[in-house]
Amino acid sequence: MTEVLRLAKLVVFGCQMNERDSETIAGYLEGAGYGFTEDELKADLILYLTCCVRGNAEDRALGNLGQVKRLKKTRPGLKVGICGCMAQEGWVREALDERLSWLDLAFGTHNIHRLPELLARLDSGERVVEVWDSPQEVVEDLPVLRKDPLKAFVNITYGCDNFCTYCIVPYVRGRERSRAVFEITAECVKAAESGAKDITLLGQNVNAYGKGLGPVDGLARPDFPYLLAALDEALPDGSRLRFTTSHPRFVDDRMIEALSSLGKVCEQYHLPVQAGSDKVLRMMNRGYTAKEYLNMLDKVKKAVPGCAITSDVMVGFPGETEEDFQRTLDVVEEAGFDSAFTFVYSPRKGTAAESMPDQVLEEEKKDRIGRLIELQNKISLAANRKLLGSVEEVMAEGPSAKDPRMCSGRTRTNKMVHWPEADAKPGELVRVRIEKARTFVLHGTRADRT
Repeated sequence: MTEVLRLAKLVVFGCQMNERDSETIAGYLEGAGYGFTEDELKADLILYLTCCVRGNAEDRALGNLGQVKRLKKTRPGLKVGICGCMAQEGWVREALDERLSWLDLAFGTHNIHRLPELLARLDSGERVVEVWDSPQEVVEDLPVLRKDPLKAFVNITYGCDNFCTYCIVPYVRGRERSRAVFEITAECVKAAESGAKDITLLGQNVNAYGKGLGPVDGLARPDFPYLLAALDEALPDGSRLRFTTSHPRFVDDRMIEALSSLGKVCEQYHLPVQAGSDKVLRMMNRGYTAKEYLNMLDKVKKAVPGCAITSDVMVGFPGETEEDFQRTLDVVEEAGFDSAFTFVYSPRKGTAAESMPDQVLEEEKKDRIGRLIELQNKISLAANRKLLGSVEEVMAEGPSAKDPRMCSGRTRTNKMVHWPEADAKPGELVRVRIEKARTFVLHGTRADRT
C-alpha cells in the first residue's frame, strides 16, 4: 500500500535570504515525504520561516501564530513550527518555554541542515526545540526546491560584520562567513543546467565577499570582483547574473571595473543609502558620508551608462530632525534611484539604536515616510519615462497575472514589462519597444517581429 503523503504549509516572511532558506527547507520537507499545500486546513505541518529585521514582519508572524494556535485546538494532530531569524531572538527563545510552549518545532538560522533529524524526532512524538547560539562551519550540498525554474538565489556569504546600530542581523545570523568560489560556481552552473537563466547572488554584504578564505591567483583571498569574473566565465551564454545586497562602503574601483566589463552581470545594482544626513549616517554606523555615497554612485553610473540603481531609505531613526530628513530627500533626488525600499525605523531589541535618546514620534515617522514615497514615486516614473521609444531586451517570464493575453518579463535592469502576447516561452529573450511608462511597470510591443 502506498504511504499517504503528508502535507506541509511553509509560510515565509522577510528578505531574499529567507526566500532562499525556504527553498532548502522545502527540499528537506520533500525528502521527508511531505507534499505542499496553501490550505492550512489540509496541512499536517505548518512552519513559519520568520524575519525580525523590521517590526511589521515580526508582528505579522506573531499574528499568524495567534490564529494557528486557535486552529491547533480544533486539530490536535496538527504540528506547528517556527524557524528563521525570530527564533534566534532572546525573548522568543524564552517564550518557547512560556507563551509559545504550544509550538511543536523550533530551530534557528544556524542549523537548517539538521532539519531531517529534527523532523524525525518530531515524528517520534517529541517536542523539538533546537536553536544554536552561533553558527558553526558553512554546510554545503544543501537541497533546493526552487519556486521559479527560471530564477535561482545562491548564497555567497552568511551573516554580517558591520553592526549598523539599527540592525539585528549580526545577532540572529552571526558573523560573516564566505563560501568557497568553487562551491558557489558549482551551484550556479547546476542551477543553469536545470533551467535557471536569472541567478541572484545573496549576502548581507555581497561585496565584502572573501573573509576567511585563502589565497587565490595572486590575491590574498578571492574578492567579489574575482567571484563575478569566475561566474561570468562559467555560466552559459544567455545567463543573467545579479546580486544583492551591496554595501556602499565596499564599492571600489575593482568592483566598478567588473560591473562595466562582465557581460553576464546585469546593469542593476542595489546600493542602500539609508539616510542623507551625515549625522544620522554616523549614528547608524554606516561608514560613509552623503557626499561619499553620491561620488561613488557617480562613478558607477559613468562606468555603466544606463544602469539602474535601487536603494533602501529609512525615516525616523532616533535623533532624526526635520533638517536631517530634508537632507535625505535631497540625496534621494540627486541620486535619482530607479526605485527604493522605503521604511520606517522600528526599534530592534538588543541593538544600539534601541536605547538611543530622541526617539522620533510615530506621527512624524508617518508624515515623513509619506513624503519620501511621494518623491520616490515621481523619480521612479521619470526614470521609466526616459525609456519611452527605446527597445529593451526582456526575458519572458510567462502570462501576466492580471491578463493572460499579456506576457510579463524583466529587462536586464530588472524593470517589469508587459506586452501583448499569449505564447512567449518562459526564459525566451525578446525585444520590446517601450510605448507606455508607469511608476512600477512598462508596457510595449514586440520589436523583433515583422
